[in-house]
Amino acid sequence: MKKRLYILSLIVLICFSVLFGGCASSQKNNDKNDTSTKKEKIKIGALKGPTGIGMVKLMEEGKDKYEITLFNSPDEIVSKVVNGDLDGAAVPSNLASVLYNKTKGEVKLAAINTLGVLYVVENGNDIKSIKDLKGKTVYSSGKGSAPEFIFNYILKKNGLEPDKDVKIEYKMQHSDLAASVAAKEVEIALLPEPFVTSSKMKNEDLKIPINLTKEWEKTSGDESKLVMGTVVFRNDFISSRKEDLNNFLQEYEKSVDFINKNVESAGKLAEKHGVMPKAKIAELAIPKCNIVLIKGDEAKKSIEGFYKVLFQSNPKSIGGKMPDEGFYYKNN
Repeated sequence: MKKRLYILSLIVLICFSVLFGGCASSQKNNDKNDTSTKKEKIKIGALKGPTGIGMVKLMEEGKDKYEITLFNSPDEIVSKVVNGDLDGAAVPSNLASVLYNKTKGEVKLAAINTLGVLYVVENGNDIKSIKDLKGKTVYSSGKGSAPEFIFNYILKKNGLEPDKDVKIEYKMQHSDLAASVAAKEVEIALLPEPFVTSSKMKNEDLKIPINLTKEWEKTSGDESKLVMGTVVFRNDFISSRKEDLNNFLQEYEKSVDFINKNVESAGKLAEKHGVMPKAKIAELAIPKCNIVLIKGDEAKKSIEGFYKVLFQSNPKSIGGKMPDEGFYYKNN
């Protein structure tokens, strides 16, 4: 009898061991499968300022899908895109072409995210048009970069020769120049947003007589837009996760739409996530930052003419040559 009970107990113990061991093994396999099928977050770099503002809604609500890192300067982004630390990045428009040429085609332009952010500001009331700059001195930042080439192009299109008809002084960084403008130490300056807004907040008398985006449109017609910011992605990411990229662009577009329609809320998010120093500056600057999301053939049409102007000014500004057809991402 005791022997029979012992055998029955042993059988039950074995059954329980098999049952729970099987469950544990099954659970481990399920956990393993869940880990293997769970997609990695898309790693994106963005700059503080206008080119990053369009992503603040994604920073707030897309933390489960996107790992968005902010940087102070484009130089910090370049190496991380090249070595694969970032899948994609929001970068100045000329840098997108430089990256394409530098990596021999290993990145693509996914979208345009920022149009013109440049303005001529004045402590005075003499300037009403570009031609009124004749005989004046204009202070600016960005010597050897896109703002210089854009301004020179617009001056020439209006019959003014840079450094002959208009003296241009490149002596300060954006922040220093903005401070000098706000203090009324500089009469006329070429400034980008959000520095225009921050200067205006400190100096209510400051005038903003010239919007370079509108001037560009006058001179170029439908041939191109004044493109200041773009979004690029690595080819290896595109080839393996094209659907995820398309979904990201759709959500990015919604984020941009929200920001343009809800500037107060967007300003608060911009400050919260470190894209802008103050919510109020962001709120007032957003309408003048031309935040957009232009994809596909429209993006190509908008930026090709712009690149031609930069190339004619200085081929190195876009990486030595015009990007070919392989540069443009097609989401279909």
